[in-house]
Amino acid sequence: MSRIAAAFVLLLWPVFVSAQELDPGAYWPLPRGLNIVTGVGGVNWGDVTFDPALPVEDASATITSTAVSFTRAFNLAGRSANAGASLPIVGGHVEGVYLGQHTEVDRFGLGDPRLRLAVNLYGAPTMTPREFASYRQRFIIGVSLVAVPPLGQYDSTRVINLGTNRWSFKPEIGLSRTFDGKWVIELMVGAWFFTDNTEFFGGRTREQDRIVATQVHFTRRFSSAMWLAADANFYEGGRTTVGGKENLDLQKNSRIGATFSKGFGGGHAIRAAVSRGAYTTIGADFTSIAFAYNYAWVN
Repeated sequence: MSRIAAAFVLLLWPVFVSAQELDPGAYWPLPRGLNIVTGVGGVNWGDVTFDPALPVEDASATITSTAVSFTRAFNLAGRSANAGASLPIVGGHVEGVYLGQHTEVDRFGLGDPRLRLAVNLYGAPTMTPREFASYRQRFIIGVSLVAVPPLGQYDSTRVINLGTNRWSFKPEIGLSRTFDGKWVIELMVGAWFFTDNTEFFGGRTREQDRIVATQVHFTRRFSSAMWLAADANFYEGGRTTVGGKENLDLQKNSRIGATFSKGFGGGHAIRAAVSRGAYTTIGADFTSIAFAYNYAWVN
């Protein structure tokens, strides 16, 4: 059974690394003192592609996730900045055929939390809510750092876990250009870096190379409170080494999708997103649907 489970380690991993993420508007400025509470629910389902040398067939997975996050905007050296934290609860069902034997694995529990700090270096000074109301976005350069601490559910006697039992970091730079106040083009380039998991299944150490990830977004703003974005990404890397043996699991994958956001009075807003794999070499070729509700206030 342990040999069968070991073949499915890639099923859940790409989801939690978040290399697949599509996040339009990540560097749009916010007025200082703004607080945002967000609830997100999503489902991912589809096939999983392994290296052809592995005797795995008909691999598929369904993963559901719910997360609560908090973001606060503030002044950082005169620039618009924000910091946030997100706590996910994840459920997963994976199945497939390994050496002719059907196997299924289920998991449910707390995933690794996510911390993010972002600051706009150009084009978005810190603003009060009144100043923000008259602000007209043009060209923005922003940077961010995401940290994922190893606090999720983890058991070293299992190959497939909801937590990763190691730190992950992602520095990123984002460029955003607005045309005629209605169209926005965004480009984001970043890379995930990982510490080693020294308590991997079987008492071994699991290492992973960095994953370079890019995102492109084309957004149409219909009003200050409603927009629609077309999204695409590409990410490469992530080859793993377990117990000193390098695996043939280099990822070269991309996704396409769309995101819709609508704000309402009183600080309420909703967001819906859908995406699917456009090209997958190794990893999860998922279709994903997510819905989010935001509540914002200033103090």
